Amino acid sequence: MTLMILAACAFFSLIVGIATEGWPKGAHDGLGIVASILLVVFVTASSDYRQSLQFKDLDKEKKKITVQVTRSGYRQKLSIYELLVGDIVHLSIGDQVPADGLFMSGFSLLINESSLTGESEPVAVNVEYPFLLSGTKVQDGSCKMLVTTVGMRTQWGKLMATLSEGGDDETPLQVKLNGVATIIGKIGLIFAVVTFAVLTQSLFRRKIIDGTYLSWTGDDALELLEFFAIAVTIVVVAVPEGLPLAVTLSLAFAMKKMMNDKALVRHLAACETMGSATSICSDKTGTLTTNHMTVVKACICGKIKEVDGVSDIKNLFSELPDSVMAILSQSIFNNTGGDVVLNQDGKREILGTPTETAILEFGLSLGGDFLAVRKASTLVKVEPFNSAKKRMGVVIQLPEGALRAHCKGASEIILASCSKYLNEDGNVIPLDAGTIDHLKATIDSFANEALRTLCLAYIEVEDGFSVNDQIPTDGYTCIGIVGIKDPVRPGVKESVAICRSAGITVRMVTGDNINTAKAIARECGILTEGGIAIEGPDFRTKSEEELTQLIPKIQVMARSSPLDKHTLVKHLRTKLYEVVAVTGDGTNDAPALHEADIGLAMGIAGTEVAKESADVIILDDNFSTIVTVAKWGRSVYINIQKFVQFQLTVNVVALVVNFSSACLTGSAPLTAVQLLWVNMIMDTLGALALATEPPNNELMKRTPVGRKGNFISNIMWRNILGQALYQFLVIWYLQTEGKWLFGIKGDNSDLVLNTLIFNCFVFCQVFNEVSSREMERINVFEGILNNNVFIAVLGSTVIFQFIIIQFLGDFANTTPLTLNQWIACVFIGFIGMPIAAIVKMIPVGST
Repeated sequence: MTLMILAACAFFSLIVGIATEGWPKGAHDGLGIVASILLVVFVTASSDYRQSLQFKDLDKEKKKITVQVTRSGYRQKLSIYELLVGDIVHLSIGDQVPADGLFMSGFSLLINESSLTGESEPVAVNVEYPFLLSGTKVQDGSCKMLVTTVGMRTQWGKLMATLSEGGDDETPLQVKLNGVATIIGKIGLIFAVVTFAVLTQSLFRRKIIDGTYLSWTGDDALELLEFFAIAVTIVVVAVPEGLPLAVTLSLAFAMKKMMNDKALVRHLAACETMGSATSICSDKTGTLTTNHMTVVKACICGKIKEVDGVSDIKNLFSELPDSVMAILSQSIFNNTGGDVVLNQDGKREILGTPTETAILEFGLSLGGDFLAVRKASTLVKVEPFNSAKKRMGVVIQLPEGALRAHCKGASEIILASCSKYLNEDGNVIPLDAGTIDHLKATIDSFANEALRTLCLAYIEVEDGFSVNDQIPTDGYTCIGIVGIKDPVRPGVKESVAICRSAGITVRMVTGDNINTAKAIARECGILTEGGIAIEGPDFRTKSEEELTQLIPKIQVMARSSPLDKHTLVKHLRTKLYEVVAVTGDGTNDAPALHEADIGLAMGIAGTEVAKESADVIILDDNFSTIVTVAKWGRSVYINIQKFVQFQLTVNVVALVVNFSSACLTGSAPLTAVQLLWVNMIMDTLGALALATEPPNNELMKRTPVGRKGNFISNIMWRNILGQALYQFLVIWYLQTEGKWLFGIKGDNSDLVLNTLIFNCFVFCQVFNEVSSREMERINVFEGILNNNVFIAVLGSTVIFQFIIIQFLGDFANTTPLTLNQWIACVFIGFIGMPIAAIVKMIPVGST
């Protein structure tokens, strides 16, 4: 809107200017306005272009995914973007399925389809159910797949297409700024119309008194056009064309800096929206926790050991006999769906589900050798983990020819299959009631600490066993129980505390068990006294009224479906008017990410669909980075407030001075070109200086602005009016008593006086710019030297001003000043700083 009003002003200004003063002198004003419009458009376009370049770089990184493909009869590595229908793709554990296809051959293939369906249970794919969908992940086994569909025709592609149908809303700040710009524009228009009316009325009255009101000459028409030029200049001054520029500059600066802080901003406006956030709905796994499961407790042969944070786990179990350690290693390394490999860098890497990797890591830390143990025996039969049976089993042939079965799974189920256990001497002892109670109590104590428990057991198998036989289901010997934890990320508790002090509510939304969720929420500091933890199925049954009562108290939602998350976010936004940020990594999170004011997708664990729906990608999957994004968001908001405060002061003073002067004397002391210098250069440079202030920790001690907060606060009005009053009085005093004060005489005394007024006005703005660095604090110099842009802007403003006054007199209607006059102008400008400090002491409400 501001640019449209300015474009109209430029058009009229050019017509009026050329009509009154001819070409090229009369075109100065119009061309100046055109230049300011082009500047805003150019800066906006270039920052958008730089943003798109960042995404091109990101896309290049993404496209580096390669897969093993058999094409034209030989095996080769290809980019997933080069796949064609008819290719045979080799998939193994940990791969993402790159296209839709059919299973040709493979071994115990389990596919995690949660990114498409939201179901966490892996799907077994075989000849009976041969369908493989792009975007899903291989959780277990390996296979050859025939590609049948690629690109946007895959299930994944169709899902992406539906997500691109949503429209873009304006961000809270854009809405507020549009409101501010429109109001200021209207005020300027009213002033301009009144000024034009007053000046025109004085012309009419003069002509009536002279008795010439019936005869109009060309000079009268030009005089009317001159009045119109003054009116247009007032509108130009009133319309804050620096606002869109300040917003774009501030957002682009924040975006660049956030990239260094591991947050990639996909939509510029998300920077500032995050500053208004009042609620964060966070995932648990991978965001609050590391998604790196580790064994933290183990009960081997009846002995419970804490293995968390112990550097030498091998010595922890050193009192156990070698026979027990051998059986434990055999169980861990043979009965697994994971793998231990060397990656391209020659480093050891563990592949498999988080649970499998945790147990394999535990086995390796006990001093076990994965390959040696695997080679020492032969796999006879594998029964992969089955969610119905909640167990996994293998039968192996030992070097001497005997057969042994190992199984692991849900502790209660495996323990029920055991009739014996290994004691601390390595002897096989029948299980008695006391030992069973001790083991059950161990399982319960592990579970109450939010640990997943798994029991490991083995049985000697008779010689007649064949591959078609079922692996035995009872008579096992219990080796031990392990407790696995997905640890909370370091720094999360502190980050949650920072959010709380900043007035941001953090809620955990997870598909996990409610006890685990509550334990982790307490550890993170999310679940507090009086907070509610609810399960998705209960949440779904509540009525609208009940939800409105309940949602403000909900801190944890467990066993939630994607729809529950969407409902929660929608309710918070539409009924409770909160500004909501949502984190997500799976495709099932896409609707909630889309619904939220700010969608935050995980860069490492996140799927493509989640990233496409998000506004910001958290590159390190860390909750602490989300807090950094909030801090930057607030910084953007405050910086734009500082700039608006600074600009409104300029606008108010220029408006009132020109309006009152035009009404009282019939001419404006500040010419259009001078106003455009103040307007365009000071706005642009002011935007650069104030919009690029880095954030400080004080920002996270304030309450969020939210959706309904006033953009121009009482504090800003106090500062604006205090400073404007001082500047207005100075300029009026100079206009009336300036010639006497500076002892100006001679033919060009009016020109010298107007130059002095212009110079004082500019220096008032320079010192006001420094005062605007802090809206409430007296000390405005803290950290000023760290902001190179600010120093450069102040320096260049002063240099430009010197050049304009001393050398560009014809263009700017100025004349060179003496050294004493320069010192006086700088001193008058400087007095504004102590006045600004005194004004800041006047108490006003913060809203």
